[in-house]
Amino acid sequence: MTQKVLIVDDEPNILMLMEQALEKLEDEGVELLTATNGQDALRTIETEKPNLVFLDVMMPKMNGLEVCSKVKRELGLHEVFVILLTAKGQEFDRQKGLDMGANLYMTKPFRPKEVLEKALEILGLE
Repeated sequence: MTQKVLIVDDEPNILMLMEQALEKLEDEGVELLTATNGQDALRTIETEKPNLVFLDVMMPKMNGLEVCSKVKRELGLHEVFVILLTAKGQEFDRQKGLDMGANLYMTKPFRPKEVLEKALEILGLE
């Protein structure tokens, strides 16, 4: 079964940076999916059931925390590994994200290499 990674961000340049950082995954047969707002992200998660989601927190229509909460609490998709991406690095924000069910929390700006390494580790492709 094909593994899938969903990248969710409303900023086109960050989306592009993430796709570039993760394109090596495609060599491993991983399918990369993208969404630019919370509603699309939730829809994609419901239909595609990605293994891993890189989820921006500050987004239109529905923020990353709401998406994460719905995925984990309402849909019960605990097997979906969610990494919240945010410019807010305070401990309070990190705790709030983890409380919503996020598996991990990464602060922007991030290093593309770090993003790829995390993804490989989580997908078991190291």
